[in-house]
Amino acid sequence: MSEIHVGPPPPRSYARLWVSTLLLVLYTAFVLLVTMWPRPQDLEFDSIASRVLRALHNLGVPETFGYDKLEFTANIAMFVPLGFLLGLALARKAWWVALFLLPAFSAGIELTQGFALESRVSTFYDVMANSIGGFLGLLFAMIIRAMIHVRDRTMIERELWERRRAAAELQRQNAARAATRRPQPAPAWAAQAEPVYVEPDPVTRVLDADFWASPDAPTQRISV
Repeated sequence: MSEIHVGPPPPRSYARLWVSTLLLVLYTAFVLLVTMWPRPQDLEFDSIASRVLRALHNLGVPETFGYDKLEFTANIAMFVPLGFLLGLALARKAWWVALFLLPAFSAGIELTQGFALESRVSTFYDVMANSIGGFLGLLFAMIIRAMIHVRDRTMIERELWERRRAAAELQRQNAARAATRRPQPAPAWAAQAEPVYVEPDPVTRVLDADFWASPDAPTQRISV
């Protein structure tokens, strides 16, 4: 039986890891820049919030949706990409680590704002909003990865099924070809000739030891 050579395994693809990690670092830097800027008035958050509220109210959003609710919603939306990219960068079995990293990162931002930045206001609602947004992004990333995993498994099983079907079809064709094949007549030189018995000469018969045990052996005693 010939030995099957498996060979080294194919190299793993790190495209998802490198791309998601790079985007995660860039977006984390953006979040830190926005939340840790010492003078929030330079970013014109108030004017941007006023324009957004005016546009929402014109679209039919109730007037009760004010600046506080808009800020809460903005904090949720800001952490959705962060949770999504973190869910892509982590290993599939280590997704649960993001459940602790996202609230810890938000709490670290709020503590820094409260103790190191006088122009910033630190509240528990910001931590809660950021955590909700991060968990939503993480959930979306897990759904996408699960869909891709199921698709890959389906493609592999489909390829294996195609190969098994091709092997079965080839086996069926070989069996049908062998059943319809007619036996070829044996060549003349391969035919076995019937053995021809040659009567030995009398001298050879006498010298043969089995001759004297046969019924044809002479029984007359010779006197000397």
